[in-house]
Amino acid sequence: MNKHRTFQTSGQDLPLYRRLAAHYLSAIKAGTLATGERMPSVRKLMQLHDVSLSTALQMCRQLETDGWLEARPRSGYFVRQPRRVSLVPVAEPVVNAAIDPAQFVGIHERVSAIIAQGQRPIKVNLARATGAPDLYPQEELKNLAIRTLRQRPQLLTKAISPGGNKELKTALAKRALGMGISIAPDDVVVTLGCIEALNLALRAVAQAGDIIAVESPTFYGLLQVLESLGMKALEIPTSPQTGISIEALELAMQTYANIKAVVVVPHLQNPLGSIMPDSHKQRLVELCEAQQIPLIEDDSYSALANADNALTSAKHWDQSGNVIYCASLHKILAPGLRIGWMVAGRWHARVSMLKYAQTRYNEEWSQIVLAEFINSSAYDRHLRRLRHALTLQRERTAEAIAAYFPEGTRLTVPDGGISVWVEMPHKLSSKAVFEAALEQGILVSPGLLYSNSNRFNHFLRLNCGMHFTDELDSALRTLGQIITGLARQSLHIAA
Repeated sequence: MNKHRTFQTSGQDLPLYRRLAAHYLSAIKAGTLATGERMPSVRKLMQLHDVSLSTALQMCRQLETDGWLEARPRSGYFVRQPRRVSLVPVAEPVVNAAIDPAQFVGIHERVSAIIAQGQRPIKVNLARATGAPDLYPQEELKNLAIRTLRQRPQLLTKAISPGGNKELKTALAKRALGMGISIAPDDVVVTLGCIEALNLALRAVAQAGDIIAVESPTFYGLLQVLESLGMKALEIPTSPQTGISIEALELAMQTYANIKAVVVVPHLQNPLGSIMPDSHKQRLVELCEAQQIPLIEDDSYSALANADNALTSAKHWDQSGNVIYCASLHKILAPGLRIGWMVAGRWHARVSMLKYAQTRYNEEWSQIVLAEFINSSAYDRHLRRLRHALTLQRERTAEAIAAYFPEGTRLTVPDGGISVWVEMPHKLSSKAVFEAALEQGILVSPGLLYSNSNRFNHFLRLNCGMHFTDELDSALRTLGQIITGLARQSLHIAA
């Protein structure tokens, strides 16, 4: 090995200039290279790392584009702090506020109206929660699909195997070991995405009229599911850093006798992006076990976290089968295939029967394709590339928000995932921003969707999964102008 090329990075399948950029970005974030300090010259970088002029220049330009370097005429590149560093993080919740179970007055109509408005032709979609199609292994999955069907043409004409494809269930059980979950393949129930897994979990443990404790804010799809099942949401304050408040949840359990389940997203919570510390997850599992209240864990995003090792699932601390684990391959591998899965603990038999009664079994072709891909080293390479791309896109989106949005905007950039959660100044209406942006061909996800209350009406969830193009930069600039204009109007009216 060349002694100069010793920089460490987990993305060995990434272009050399990106690996070199990641190496120097780590040094900048660690303070080894201080703000204002001159970077090694391009010639020096070539000598240090035995790389070409093109690679050294690409590395510097990448860090410049991402906001970490600035080029000074005839002086070279200098370290700088991106604008986003000046943004104040999203505020922590008030955990001692009164909590009441929501009656779902109009939540379905409100969500449906927003979704319907977003169906019109748009130029830039900042509302979705998936990556760009070419961030996923299109060619590999296509080739596997063709080969699988060529080898097993009967897949389209024979009856589907009960309970899900054994190959996929085995692959998922093996992968679960890395998250601290020890299960047998037969413990896995394959579902139509994570949303069906949540439906099944809730129907297994609760019925109409029951109260379900959820994070606040929470994914609007969960609120829709609860409403469709006739259940009530009890919104528990949730930190953008550490997730659901254990203290507030414990108080709620003492106050309401008919809480039948707790639903949480421990890793890269939607929409906050928070990641629960292990100690927090353990306390949560133990609290639910002590109160004999089922804990439903939605783990759709953990593979997108920028962690050296897989994050540990809350189910790792489950000693009695009280945790129902739900996950999906939708966000991390194949958005075009709605494949989810779950481990239902002591409700396995009931969930299996509910799955059969509700939708029968998933078709097998896609399951076999995904099983083969997950079992290969290509899966880990794909996840590294995806995480790296999303990191760059999150950072550039955050930099644009800092540059274009008005003073008083707050933002916490999560350590992984597909979106950012933006708090707008002056309690600005996210509905007003949504409608004004839509007139410009820009679709955003307004904060009013993520709660039955109006507590988050001045927030936006913005997608970071699309490539950061000039068109996307222009859309964020326009969005910033819209928010600035509406904020000025609000201040003028208040005055």
